[in-house]
Amino acid sequence: MDSLTQIALGAAVGTAVLGRKVGPRAALWGAVCGTLPDLDVLIPYGDPVRDFTFHRAESHSLFWLTVASPGLAWVIARLNRRAGASLREWWLLVWLALVTHPLLDAMTVYGTQLLLPFSDYPVGVGSVFIIDPLYTVPLLIGVLGALALRSRSPDRAMRWNAAGLALSTLYLGWTVAAQAHVEGVVHRTLAATPLAHARALVTPTPFNSLLWRVVVMDDHGYHEGHYSLLDETPRVRLARHDSDTQLLESLRDDWTVRRLAWFSKGFYGVSEAQPDTLIAMGSSSTIDQLLGLVETARAAESVATRDGVPVVMTDLRMGQTPWFVFSFVVAERAGADVSPVPARQVPSQRPPATVLPQLWQRIWDDGK
Repeated sequence: MDSLTQIALGAAVGTAVLGRKVGPRAALWGAVCGTLPDLDVLIPYGDPVRDFTFHRAESHSLFWLTVASPGLAWVIARLNRRAGASLREWWLLVWLALVTHPLLDAMTVYGTQLLLPFSDYPVGVGSVFIIDPLYTVPLLIGVLGALALRSRSPDRAMRWNAAGLALSTLYLGWTVAAQAHVEGVVHRTLAATPLAHARALVTPTPFNSLLWRVVVMDDHGYHEGHYSLLDETPRVRLARHDSDTQLLESLRDDWTVRRLAWFSKGFYGVSEAQPDTLIAMGSSSTIDQLLGLVETARAAESVATRDGVPVVMTDLRMGQTPWFVFSFVVAERAGADVSPVPARQVPSQRPPATVLPQLWQRIWDDGK
């Protein structure tokens, strides 16, 4: 989830644990601990694909966060010796603020490796968009209400915070139920078609849980469409898009190709890039690119031969055609031969401002 949401969740958890005893310090340290796991975004792992797939790894592991929590709690307790809370109480605050971060991240589609070091499976329920005001706003109101009422009415303050946590948690439950409903609609739509047994992905569109994006894979492409919970007809209309997966047939054992196929859970597209397509010369997860300081170059400059054509793998889970967040040049085609190249990321393709109003309109009108 976005940083504001993780800060709000950490602050709410901290307030619930120690708000009555240490006041605003509980919200402050909860917010700090709630955002710590995402600092791994500043660590360069060597190339853009590693940065993409190792984000939300060890720093989001429930095991490693549990191991780290006693030491971090000891430091915080030492800094707040006069606050009146015991080390055990700070430990509980720290642990809960840390582990709720990856648990919430796992509700998005990106993939969070919760079970390291026992399993590197990227858990991604995909029932919540990375920014969803209906989840975040109750948390913020609850924490702010608790801070405002703390002196006058401690009991009411704690009830405000508890209400924010309860409403946000109930909303997560709602999104899981809504996603399951749409998945049922998708399976019924595909039941009598050649796609009856195809892999299907259902994720919410930006900032809401009423309109859902559907992706269905086939051997040479993917089908994409939208379904609103307000649609009168219980079926999904899908448009097909080509994906030239055969381009990478000879690179099945290449680490980069295998890693992206694994991390995207098979929901990826393959295409040839135009020579003038821009690629980032740095990595998307370094501080330089976050600040917009990484240079870009033409995709043609990433290949080794003069006549080589860049080959791009795109994670289809985040974004929508033709705008996707994560795409990487992974190979070049020279005639009939395809060979790997050092991975380079295609900068995120942002949709025009007109797309959001169109999605909003689609919630209410299925276009019959």
